[in-house]
Amino acid sequence: MMKKGEVKALFRRNVWDENQVLRQILGICSLLAVTNVLSNSLVMGAGLIFSVALSSLTISLLRDYIPHRVRMIVQTLIIAAWVILFDIIIKATLPDVSRALGPYIGLIITNCIIMGRAEAFAQMNPPVESFLDGVFAGLGYTIVLVIIAFIRELMGFGTIFGFDVNFLGLETWTIMVMPPAAFFLVGVMIWIVNNIVARKQAIGGGKNG
Repeated sequence: MMKKGEVKALFRRNVWDENQVLRQILGICSLLAVTNVLSNSLVMGAGLIFSVALSSLTISLLRDYIPHRVRMIVQTLIIAAWVILFDIIIKATLPDVSRALGPYIGLIITNCIIMGRAEAFAQMNPPVESFLDGVFAGLGYTIVLVIIAFIRELMGFGTIFGFDVNFLGLETWTIMVMPPAAFFLVGVMIWIVNNIVARKQAIGGGKNG
């Protein structure tokens, strides 16, 4: 059983220190495509958390039984099964969102974050740790999605979750609902995070010196 400190360290590593988007630069394609509105981003984030957590759990449970030479094929099949299940659930419960996202939920299968966690963690760690690693990795991705979607929907449509909040009648920017806006925003976020990390490392290095 994991200790509280170990869970906290795992959370910090996946959400901040090694954030899959801001530090590992993974999952960028889906981020560019779905972050024009918050509702789509939340569903995509939930899909990734669901898929990566349960895929990591399954792969960890089966890791001693999967031949090493075919492990990536088996991992892909496991990931595909969980993604397809999530896609079916969304089509049944949120058909409008499913239609808006189109093929992007299905493309979670190809998201490098899931295979990355399978290879880097689930293949070598116990089930509970692997499940939590997947949850936290997906959460780190989702947080970035939500921040970018909040900015894009507000500045592009003047809405939040589809509700009009542009009480002052400010001009909306068409560019904000287009993929290049997401690319620019994630670039700014990566720059900010890297500067914060570099500054902390410089301060830590100075104290050690």
